[in-house]
Amino acid sequence: SAFLDGQADLRQPGFAQHALLVLAKNRVMNLTAILAAKEVAAKHYLDSWRLIGRLPLMARKVLDLGSGAGFPGIPLAAAEPNLSMTLVDSVEKKGAFLLECVGALRLKNVRVVTDRAEIYLATHRVDVVLVRAVSSVRENVRTLRKVRHSLKYLVMYKGSAWSREARAAEREAERLGFKLDTVFEHVLPGEMGARALLVYRAPGGQGG
Repeated sequence: SAFLDGQADLRQPGFAQHALLVLAKNRVMNLTAILAAKEVAAKHYLDSWRLIGRLPLMARKVLDLGSGAGFPGIPLAAAEPNLSMTLVDSVEKKGAFLLECVGALRLKNVRVVTDRAEIYLATHRVDVVLVRAVSSVRENVRTLRKVRHSLKYLVMYKGSAWSREARAAEREAERLGFKLDTVFEHVLPGEMGARALLVYRAPGGQGG
């Protein structure tokens, strides 16, 4: 069964459809190294959903930076239809795939932008930027340095080595005005590993 932890169920039509699209496209494009149903359910969907209930998302403008196969943006947007999700990826083929997924799943609250996130954020403001499996904490805050006033929160999905990454980025994050607000740690079921959500308050949300 792909049912894990009472939340991630690939038998639900929408998520099954997205998972099948990802696995089919993965044959011709490198989207994921995770192929087994239980691992897809836990490491992609359940991990993506961990933010729900931890940070208010309803009626928020959320941007998924380097969305790739659509994680965590698509699972979050499907689970919380009242948020406004923008999936951003600079690779044209991935942008086209994301458009295909959004159309197939009929997600009315999702738009796709094929560009670099920092270019999009130069002219658009959002409440939350999500980063998953893109780069280190230090590199991510550097990427956003010129547009740091365009976002209120920066949320990074990290593995068990999150504390080492956060320490290595501490001086750079502080210099740019990103303040580590909260860390939510969790363990995936079936001994699939420890994860953490690093929630930084960005300059655009200071005092707000």
